[in-house]
Amino acid sequence: MKQHILIFLLFLGLAACESELAIIDTPIIFDENRKSMTLDYLKERYELDRASIEITPKMIVLHWTVYETLAESFAAFEKPSLPNWRPDIENISGLNVSAHFLVDRDGTIYRLMPENYMARHVIGLNHCAIGIENVGGTENAPLTKEQLKSNIQLVIYLAKKYPIEYLIGHYEYTRFEGHPLWLEVDDGYRTEKTDPGPDFMKNVREATRSFNFKPLPNSEN
Repeated sequence: MKQHILIFLLFLGLAACESELAIIDTPIIFDENRKSMTLDYLKERYELDRASIEITPKMIVLHWTVYETLAESFAAFEKPSLPNWRPDIENISGLNVSAHFLVDRDGTIYRLMPENYMARHVIGLNHCAIGIENVGGTENAPLTKEQLKSNIQLVIYLAKKYPIEYLIGHYEYTRFEGHPLWLEVDDGYRTEKTDPGPDFMKNVREATRSFNFKPLPNSEN
């Protein structure tokens, strides 16, 4: 009961200050090389032969970085190419992982790239998904109430701006296998995810339920 009251009060506070959402633009490197690799990713992973890396966002995916500082988290996404310590996914594409937003543990929101550019952050769904990364996610740096508030604010902001149909946690992505939005061509390319945790997702969903996002597809995955 106390948790429900907390979420309700938080939602009221967000509604009151929604127009004052503060986003700091802190761009990662998005040069022609990164754009070229993004186009290659769209073609090779999704069979989408496009001239532009722009997407129509239909989904928001929440993550955690597992890095405990903002600097480490930003550095992981900044460069166009994957670092040499990611051989597990480099054979799929040399395009570095990224996300549209990064939320620090104090709740500060950073926009890393244009919201309608494709980012590599969720297998099978990058072509239609906006990614929100949260600094932390470890035992020493769990996600904070400030991050929860900022994630809710961002979801509200994005759902009012784009035709968002789904809100998911990264750990839920495989439930879309077989769904029309799922385009990954390689049946063997999957990674196990736990971020940002079911409790965090439950709280964000409760605070944004007025948007009536579609339920996740039923799946055994």
